[in-house]
Amino acid sequence: MAKRDFLSLSSLTREEHDRVLTLAATLKAERGEERRARTNELRGQSVAIIMEKASTRTRVSFEVGVAQLGAHPVVLGVQGSQLGRGEPIVDTARVLARYCDAIVYRTFETKKLLEMASCHVPVVNALTDDGHPVQVLADVFTMRESLELHGHGSLEGRRVAFVGDASSNMVRSFVEAAPIFGFHLALAAPEGYRPPADELEKAGKWVTMFDRPEPACEGADFVHTDVWTSMGQEAENEARMKAFAGYTLTNGLVGHAAKTAKVMHCLPAHRGEEIADDVMEGGSSIVFDQAENRLHVQKALLLFLMK
Repeated sequence: MAKRDFLSLSSLTREEHDRVLTLAATLKAERGEERRARTNELRGQSVAIIMEKASTRTRVSFEVGVAQLGAHPVVLGVQGSQLGRGEPIVDTARVLARYCDAIVYRTFETKKLLEMASCHVPVVNALTDDGHPVQVLADVFTMRESLELHGHGSLEGRRVAFVGDASSNMVRSFVEAAPIFGFHLALAAPEGYRPPADELEKAGKWVTMFDRPEPACEGADFVHTDVWTSMGQEAENEARMKAFAGYTLTNGLVGHAAKTAKVMHCLPAHRGEEIADDVMEGGSSIVFDQAENRLHVQKALLLFLMK
């Protein structure tokens, strides 16, 4: 059987995504003996977790998830490995694939991810400059979970708003997700901070671009945001603060969304910049459900790829 990678959301079919998310819900609900029994799922296997970018949630959720499934997590950074000395990625990949049963890779250029995926074991994209599919898959799970919990039906046909830097890797994965999962994505971002035109064109009717946040949020079932200045963009901080003036998620802005709307943020947050503190801590926030669900969804994904 050919190995499977998870390099983008399009790596899986809709039916396969549904299988992963259904399993994630099962894993999250398990307690006691059922949860302990999961340590037999990947017993005797190892997963290399390579973090070329700083990480809290991605690293911890993968490391803990691998351990909870009974496998051994091997965490590598640039410092302390030959990656920091310029060893070719393809050489690293071939060696790691002889030691480990899967590789989780957080890096910069997609080219490096593809080189890592040239090996014979499953490779998971834990973030590149062009996408963050594990985050968005967990966000889809969180939105579905929230709708089901409150008896509001399915995610299909729902309006999902994103306010802020729509050129980010996370939003680009959201643009990919909208047609796969059948929700309408309303993006609010100033000129210069939007997804590539070809990606918007591919998403077609499922994504709409707005110049201001208010119309994007109008009637939305979920309102997302993220930091305005990501890792490696620190020199642009002043320009970004000016460009995103008026894009802060406040209670007034969220008031344009549906009464039952939920607020989401993939973290880390710069409270008071892209999101007001009282919104982050308010009754509509499901930010920390989002963070927790990284663990359950990624465990389900690893089981799908490795078993």
